[in-house]
Order: sequence, then structure tokens, then C-alpha cells
Amino acid sequence: MSAGRAPAGAARRGRDRRAQVLPATPGRDRFTDPGTAPRVAVVGGGIAGLAAATGLAERGVHITLYEKESALGGRLAGWPVELADGSSATMSRGFHAFFRQYYNLRGLLRRADGGLTSLTGLPDYPLRHSSGLSDSFAKVPRTPPWSALGFVALSPTFGWRDLARMDPVAALPLLDVRVPEVYERLDSTSALDFLAAIRFPEAAHHLAFEVFSRSFFADPRELSAAELALMFHIYFLGSSEGLLFDVPNEPFPQALWEPLGRYLTGHGARLLTGTPVGRIEPLPGGDLEVAADGAAPERYDAVVMALDTGGLRGVVEHSPRLCDASWRARIGGLRNAPPFLVSRLWLDRPVRAERAGFLGTSGYGPLDNVSVLERWEGEAAGWAKRTGGSVLELHAYAVDPAADREAEQERLLAELYRVYPETRDAKIVDARHEWRADCPLFPVGGYQDRPTIRTPDPAVTVAGDLVRTGLPVALMERAATSGFLASNALLERWGVRGQTLWTVPRKGRSGLLRALAGPRGERD
Repeated sequence: MSAGRAPAGAARRGRDRRAQVLPATPGRDRFTDPGTAPRVAVVGGGIAGLAAATGLAERGVHITLYEKESALGGRLAGWPVELADGSSATMSRGFHAFFRQYYNLRGLLRRADGGLTSLTGLPDYPLRHSSGLSDSFAKVPRTPPWSALGFVALSPTFGWRDLARMDPVAALPLLDVRVPEVYERLDSTSALDFLAAIRFPEAAHHLAFEVFSRSFFADPRELSAAELALMFHIYFLGSSEGLLFDVPNEPFPQALWEPLGRYLTGHGARLLTGTPVGRIEPLPGGDLEVAADGAAPERYDAVVMALDTGGLRGVVEHSPRLCDASWRARIGGLRNAPPFLVSRLWLDRPVRAERAGFLGTSGYGPLDNVSVLERWEGEAAGWAKRTGGSVLELHAYAVDPAADREAEQERLLAELYRVYPETRDAKIVDARHEWRADCPLFPVGGYQDRPTIRTPDPAVTVAGDLVRTGLPVALMERAATSGFLASNALLERWGVRGQTLWTVPRKGRSGLLRALAGPRGERD
């Protein structure tokens, strides 16, 4: 699939004017005869599965989506809880930033919310270190290369002596990041070792670049430096949207997934929540049988596997004839990132009015960030207004798997008291703690073993944020993009037009910086 420059009006539609379009594969517009349209099972109801189901259902394909949980959303699902004061609330696995470079995710959400009215922008992405240093992205220029230069100039973590000590040669790979070449160059190096080689100031290392590694729920000693460099490209040198982001103005189910579920059912999709798939069996003639708990096995023309890492391993383990032995072995070797903790607290008094809606932290023990939910979420704002309190959320990433959970929860609370001292005197009306360990790990040297969209069986595709796409996307945007790519791969088999996709530029935007990065950049 070739990439081209975005049309002139792209920026007005919410995309960087240099965003690259991935044209839809040509073909007829859709299946017009329901009697001849293929039947496809989408296994997994998170972002990737919803994108795949949308891409197929819009072309007239018969879709059955299986989701093991009781609601859609995957790792962004939410569920109702009753608080100790008798009020109801929606709990989730925590804050997620919807960055403005997430073109395909935002395109997915526009299916049910054309104006993206369910998202609201936060004015800043502040970072604070326990030493007293702080950073902000609100005043950093957003156009490359001034975005990276502006961050260095404005950040208190970069002094003249620090800049003189840095190794510019070691930093050259950041100036012209391309996929998959960045993995060929950096996948054998850890994020920590890469930053150490560049000799970034220690404070900048912890305060800024660790934000990227923590986004992957990973310790920087284990994370591939290629993923770190890719993030640097996406947010600093590959796009003009910068590091400001949007958040849903209501809990995930109400704001995002329930409307999108209604959109899918309106296109004839069948949504089976609370229905985990146990195995997938290839049948003579190329069809596949999907066996799910509580449902009779069903026959399909194709399957999209849009599961998290553990879910994918589990289904493949119980599907001994799926694809081939080599592919199944690679899936079996995929690893999860370390556990993470989300603590949500309902307090009986407000935090100070100047507290940011979201604050990234470093040097505060296990605490990685603090959210003040009533700053943007309607449900939390309603509770805070009724009670005079606050709803806070604390995150701790890459927790030691052997850690005592109760002790970690207490440590997180103690660090909150350091960051926002006024909370020390607040009574906790209720608290909920979510421990999870189901995010993919992108370890040093692991790129080649990650699954691709296509598999040895052309009727089976894979989607999710663990997938190799060959595109400069990550996190939620990789999930959405891979879902659409999985649907496009199947539509191409049937001669039906796929979905048009977008990414940040697939190479560094600045010709000067590309030239500095080496001979390859000079030629482009």
C-alpha cells in the first residue's frame, strides 16, 4: 500500500497537513447481496476488534464480534460500581490520553460521533519531578523541528553544561525514524542504554523520556529502544500536534463504546459480549469454526483475532491446527508487560483549584501520574459537586510482580500526599484498586517474533497494539490502525475496497535533520 501527501484540507479536518494517506485498496464498493456476503468472526471487542468489525461491516460483510467481558472496550472498558455513600459510578482501568496524532482511532470514533463531541482537550501535559523540577508542553512549539528544540530550550532539565555533555552522534537515529528500519537499528538496544549513550541529563531522562517508556507499562531496562525512538518521532519530529491530548468527557462506555456498538448493530453486526472464544478450528475447504463458551460452534469464511497478548496465546494454544507450527510457536513466546496498578479515590473534600487534570510524576516512588477526574469527566464532576469532594486516580506502572499488593496501594497513597499535600487531611469515602498485567511487552530484540496482520492462513488476520504494522503508530493508534489493516487484508481477498488510513509521515519531516542522520536521509 503506497503512501502519499495529505490533501490541502487535511489540517482543517483535524490532521497535520503533512500526514500521509494510505489509500484504500481498489475494488468494488461493498457486498450488495447479503446472500453472497462472507461471514467473519472478530474475536475481541477492544479498539482493534471494533476497528476491524467496523471496516468489514461498512462493506456489507456479516460480522459476529465475540468479547469475553460483559461490555465492549477491551482495556478501555468500564463497569458500574456502587460506592460506600450509596451513589453509583463507573470504574475502569484508568486514564488514557487520546493524542491528536491518533488519526485512525479518531476516525473510528467519528463513526458514532462525527464532531468528536465526546472528547475534550486538556490545556497542558505537566510533568513534575520530586526534586522540584517541572516541565510543561503547553508552550512548546508544535511544528518540527521547533517542537524538539523548543522543549530543550524551555525545559529546566536541560542546562548548557548538560547540552555540551550530550553525544550528538548517538542521538542521530532520533532525527530520521522510519519503520521498519528503526527496529533494524535499535531493537537490540534497551531504551535505558540508548538514553545513556546519548548522555541525556538524568533529570530529563526521568522527567521526559521515561514518560514514553512508561506509556508501554514497561521498565526502560526491558523496553526496546526502537519503540522509544518511534514515540519520539510520532510526538516531536513527525507531526505538528505535539504532546497535547484529549480525554473522554464521560466514562468510556457512555462516551465511546456504547455509541460505537449501536453503530455496528445498525450495520448488521452481531455483538456477543460475555462470550469468550476457546478455540478456532480450520475446516476442509478453507472455512474456520469458532467455538465460544456458552454458544454452539459456528462456521465462518474468515477470522480476525483482536485479542490481548494473553488472550491470543490462550486461543492459539487450544487451536493446534491453526495456521502452522512456526507461527503458533512465535505466538506462544509473546510476553506481557509487568503488572500495573490503578487506584481510584473518592475524597470528601476537593483538591486545590489549580491542580491539573492530569499530572505526570517522576521520583515519587511507584507513582507515575495523578488525574483529577472532575476536571473533565461529567460523572466525576457530578459526584464532586454533590459531595464537595474530589475523584482522583493514581497509576503505578511496571510494578514488581512479587510486590505485596496492599503495601503497594499504601505506598501509592503516601506519594499522593507528597504531591498534593491537601489530600492528607481528606477522608476517603471509597477506593477501588485495579491490578492488571495484560499489556504487551516490547522487549529488546523481540520485534521479529511479534505477529503481523497477515498469517500463514489468508483467512486469518491478527490485530492489536502488539502487532507489527510497518507504520509509525503506537499504543491505541496501533490498535485501531491494525484493526482496519486486518479488515483491509480480508476485503482485498474478496475484491472489495478497503478503508483509507492515515499516519504521521513515515520519515523525518525535516530534510536538514534527515541529512544529519546519514546518507539515507540525504537521498530523500
